[in-house]
Amino acid sequence: MTLAYISRVYQELESRLPHETEYLQAVKEFLDAVEPVIEAHPEYEKEAVLERLIEPERIISFRVPWVDGNGNVQVNRGYRVQFNSLNGPYKGGLRFHPSVNQSILKFLGFEQIFKNILTGLPIGGGKGGSDFNPKGKSDAEVMRFCQSFMTELSRHIGADVDVPAGDIGVGAREIGYLYGQYKRLQVPTAGVLTGKPIPAGGSNGRTEATGYGLVYFLNEMLSEAGESLKGKKVIISGSGNVAYYAARKVESFGGVVVSLSDSNHAVYDENGIDLDIVKQLKVDGRERISRYAEFNAEATIIEGSVWNTDIQADIALPCATQNEINQAQAERLATNGVKFVAEGANMPSDSKAIAVYRQHGIHYGPGKAANAGGVAVSALEMSQNSMRLRWDAERVDEELQQIMKNIFAQCLNARDAYDLGSDYGKAADIASFEQVVTLLLLHGVV
Repeated sequence: MTLAYISRVYQELESRLPHETEYLQAVKEFLDAVEPVIEAHPEYEKEAVLERLIEPERIISFRVPWVDGNGNVQVNRGYRVQFNSLNGPYKGGLRFHPSVNQSILKFLGFEQIFKNILTGLPIGGGKGGSDFNPKGKSDAEVMRFCQSFMTELSRHIGADVDVPAGDIGVGAREIGYLYGQYKRLQVPTAGVLTGKPIPAGGSNGRTEATGYGLVYFLNEMLSEAGESLKGKKVIISGSGNVAYYAARKVESFGGVVVSLSDSNHAVYDENGIDLDIVKQLKVDGRERISRYAEFNAEATIIEGSVWNTDIQADIALPCATQNEINQAQAERLATNGVKFVAEGANMPSDSKAIAVYRQHGIHYGPGKAANAGGVAVSALEMSQNSMRLRWDAERVDEELQQIMKNIFAQCLNARDAYDLGSDYGKAADIASFEQVVTLLLLHGVV
């Protein structure tokens, strides 16, 4: 009955939404992982638990007209997927990137439900964004786009309803413009957006939180395996905030970051990447990573994906985007000595890559657990706004470390209860699913 129920639900979804490949992938991986829980609770079929979880509560789609620097009118599409509010107001980032579509935002919103409940904080799951590309745009163009985007979005969000944050393409600059427009249109409420610049009510430590939290989760994985970061070689994809701050935290624990990347190139240095150069290029200057060689001639610049190289390493931290590691690339990681993979991005390993991790006994930390530090500190920002307080960076970091320890503990308990070995991916799905279903049944049919 279990397999028949899961199969029926997925097939019906696939027949309705055959073009939403990213969303189907996320749902399929999740349903496969929670099969033992469904098997133990046949009553879930009568309650339509799966059907109720995979259908968003609300999807808002809207046009975003704006004027570019040449005076021409441009039109983009904006979205907000308010997926599930069982655990509190919808919470999840806004992504500005040309690849954004409804399928991608639904997969991200779906994952956000389970990620958020693992934090132990009262936040539901949502996601939003636009196919707007901020790269190459002037500050004035980005401001005009953000103002137009928020003009519509402001009708659907609120501190106790839906609290967006940043994601790919949306940093403190964009959040500042979005919040400024919200204040013009609605009663000013600091807690309606997170990831704000600190003078505008943002939280200390929010920029670093996803990268730092990733490494705190990795440390728990290593410790459980009787190892530590000291002396370990680490490959990191990406070079934005998540990747950069993960690299900084890896260094602080004695690890050696041998590679970082962007969408076109990777840089490799077996002695360790100079993160001050990376900060100058990527964090401060928004330059390409390929310019790294201008500052360090001993580094090797690699065209294309870092996952296509034969870099010897102990740990891989994919921090760029969804499905950046496929089966062949995962096999390459295993061949080149990688024993731990923790995801800083959302769903960066495709289904076949995850199967490779399991086959080779690689310790696998999924994004919904390992990268939850960002949304956790966003929720702490909401708390600080509500209390009209601002915590110092040390207080925020202490809270973040404890949250990541608690997330790992939940995964560890589920791993042991269901005999999952080193697969914290299935463990995170099961631990979060059990909590979400408890709330769903408590609320009745709503």
